[in-house]
Amino acid sequence: MDNYKHLPEPFRVRVVEPVKTTTEEYRKEKIEKAGMNPFLLDSEDVFIDLLTDSGTGAITQSMQAAMLMGDEAYSGSRSYYALANAVKKIFDYDLTIPTHQGRGAEQLYIPVLIAKREKEKGLDRDKMVAFSNYFFDTTQGHTQVNCCVAKNVYVEEAFDTSTHADFKGNFDLDKLEQGILEVGPKNVPYIISTITCNSAGGQPVSIANLKAVYEIAQRYDIPVIMDSARYAENAYFIQQREPGYQDWSIEDITLETYKYADALAMSAKKDAMVQMGGLMCFKNESMFEVYTECRTLCVVQEGFPTYGGLEGGAMERLAVGLYEAMRQEWLEYRIGQIEYLVSGLESIGVVCQQAGGHAAFVDAGKLLPHIPSDQFPAHALACELYKVAGIRAVEIGSMLLGRDPATGKQHPCPAELLRLTIPRATYTQTHMDFVIEAFERVKNNAENIKGLEFTYEPKVLRHFTARLKEVN
Repeated sequence: MDNYKHLPEPFRVRVVEPVKTTTEEYRKEKIEKAGMNPFLLDSEDVFIDLLTDSGTGAITQSMQAAMLMGDEAYSGSRSYYALANAVKKIFDYDLTIPTHQGRGAEQLYIPVLIAKREKEKGLDRDKMVAFSNYFFDTTQGHTQVNCCVAKNVYVEEAFDTSTHADFKGNFDLDKLEQGILEVGPKNVPYIISTITCNSAGGQPVSIANLKAVYEIAQRYDIPVIMDSARYAENAYFIQQREPGYQDWSIEDITLETYKYADALAMSAKKDAMVQMGGLMCFKNESMFEVYTECRTLCVVQEGFPTYGGLEGGAMERLAVGLYEAMRQEWLEYRIGQIEYLVSGLESIGVVCQQAGGHAAFVDAGKLLPHIPSDQFPAHALACELYKVAGIRAVEIGSMLLGRDPATGKQHPCPAELLRLTIPRATYTQTHMDFVIEAFERVKNNAENIKGLEFTYEPKVLRHFTARLKEVN
């Protein structure tokens, strides 16, 4: 399909879900009733749902068929071995624990790695810091719940929406090593490599950078965990952008990528396309003690280690989905859809982070300069977009970043972004055109949009359940 202006959907639609249309008056009432928080809206009141791509996309006919093959044995399920074998072939990791989703993996490995560091290296729990190119919200939450500081060490251009760079998701290697030395290597229980880097705008991380991070980590004997929600999209960007990989397949790039970590934690609801599922996997026997401790914790928190909160059919579906995610033509279409939306928004004067994977990220700080960061301009923009067009999106900015657990002060956010997350194989080009038209209307009324303040603020992961009101 070379040399066409726009690549059409590389799939056929067989099942459709009806959605209802509503009036602006109706939507204004609903968002106010939801405490000015799109998370608290009922899905039936949403016309185009761009809140997340986590478990919200379509699955393939092969994945649906695989579910009928599920072995529902409580222990030693055949479906578990189908999943573990897929992990071995795709990532070359030997030890697999299924979980109900990504945060299920996080609640296993984070306390186990902290305890291991304390036992073997004399970690001081009052001084411990974990590093990442940028922590995903639940990873940050689990880190903080375990009394560990989560520190992001991203490159300077990561949040500059006025510049383009091939790998805005990269670690700042100097800041990483400097940070390790400042707190002492023994007080760093783990490093998280997040691919792609969601909070930076779905931006990719290069293999060269991942390799350099792993070399630093090995120098100080610190385990590296690959946050793998969008492993296939990251591989696609490497293929398209990193010198030396243009002739590599997505499968081969994925294998190379996972050489540079000791374990992977995955929300399989993203690239692997399942509605529910996750993975906690370890490279080899060198991590066997951690694997064993995580298995024990899995029994308490998830389920028996060979099902980990998933039915047999769900493990079969995930085993297929891990392969489906790497299809070249689907990745090309998906990234092209994001590029189409970003280009359309920028053509009407709405500044975005450069097109990355899985979502368009609007620079709400530039669109609403009259709203200060502590009144959450991106969240205010999300509420206005819903009022105007019934589109649900999510803030990636100061509200998500949260407060310093020690001081209670709002963390400074490098950019106030609104994420328009595109579920896989769910919305068409016409939907993208509608989103662009809605933003044109929002932009024309931007100066009248008001900031927000809390009426209820949870202590952890506040953006999910907080309630707010407009500032007069």
